[in-house]
Amino acid sequence: MSNFEYMGQVTIGQYLPLDSFLHHLDARARILIFSFTILLITFEPKLTGLLACLILVVIGLVLGHIPLRYAIRGLLPPLPFLIILAVLQIFIAGKITPSPILFQYGVIAITVSGIWAGVSLIVRFTGLILGLSLATFCLSTSHLVHGLEALLRPLNRIGVPTRDLIMVIQVTVRFLPILAQTAERIAKSQAARGAEWGIGRGNLFQRARQVIPLIVPLFISSLHQAENMALAMDARAYGSNSMPTSMVDLNFRLLDGLVVAGDLVLCLAILVFAH
Repeated sequence: MSNFEYMGQVTIGQYLPLDSFLHHLDARARILIFSFTILLITFEPKLTGLLACLILVVIGLVLGHIPLRYAIRGLLPPLPFLIILAVLQIFIAGKITPSPILFQYGVIAITVSGIWAGVSLIVRFTGLILGLSLATFCLSTSHLVHGLEALLRPLNRIGVPTRDLIMVIQVTVRFLPILAQTAERIAKSQAARGAEWGIGRGNLFQRARQVIPLIVPLFISSLHQAENMALAMDARAYGSNSMPTSMVDLNFRLLDGLVVAGDLVLCLAILVFAH
């Protein structure tokens, strides 16, 4: 049955109510910290900077009391695709950036710059997945919504629909575990009807062929869930009140400001010293 356990492999979107330093910070502080770190990982061009960002994310996992083995488990589902992208990056980047050739067979050439590009891609996506997982581990849906509303409230004065934007982010985060549960249920149903399903059967193309029957019902089920959610929001008069109230009282303390400032300084230091 381990072949059908998708929820244990999808870590993004899972909130862990732990008693840690990160969990006790204000929601706005946590949002700013994770935003700075993820933006740095996204735009950092150097491998040394990416490794420093990865270390920063690991420190965050330690401060959040997140089991490292559980966080790394989220890297397993996209790992084959990351390896394929890294291999393609090795051959493509070697042709764009001239560098010493390590191996050549006909038109295929492996260069130093290509290998660095492939390794950088793996490290970047590893940091992004772990960083996004850390953010969802330490931020519940309610804290994320109320924190974003407080941070983006000044944009309402210039006519930006921040509440709708926050709702899109909330739905996106919550849909990931729901999709994993739906995929697990569909895979079990197909296996009960005699379909061959399992990890390690056949080569990469045969495994991809096994996933194709899962995509169509998963897509249809997602559309039904989105329609039901839209009807539920209409039934609860979503959008009728432009200034809704909240039962959550956020308290931004001095410690929160110091932590946000410290994370920003670390991100700037990585950005400067990595070049």
